[in-house]
Amino acid sequence: MFHALATSTRRDILRRTIEREQSVSALASEYEMSFAAVQKHVAVLEAANLIVKRAEGRERLVRANPEMIARARALLARYEELWRSRIARLDDLLAEAPAGRPDNDSTDTARTEQGD
Repeated sequence: MFHALATSTRRDILRRTIEREQSVSALASEYEMSFAAVQKHVAVLEAANLIVKRAEGRERLVRANPEMIARARALLARYEELWRSRIARLDDLLAEAPAGRPDNDSTDTARTEQGD
């Protein structure tokens, strides 16, 4: 899923297909790349189940898969919570650091004054 979302073109395709179902050719017309390149981007998104493609006559219509997008959001929210808690713990550890410990500047100054 994250591989599929790694490029800005695929994220844009996903955004556009969330708004409304579109044909692959309509999607391709918006990018300065070949139709085949856009098809490959669509295939990556489809393999990740982020979009659903269906045939209607000769056209292939693409729409976002809201269920998988919701799963991706939930996963990202869990990662965000994990990292926020780690940063909070680090903040707590830094706040508990001994106050009497000299910082590097005062140690360097003392050494210079002693002729080290």
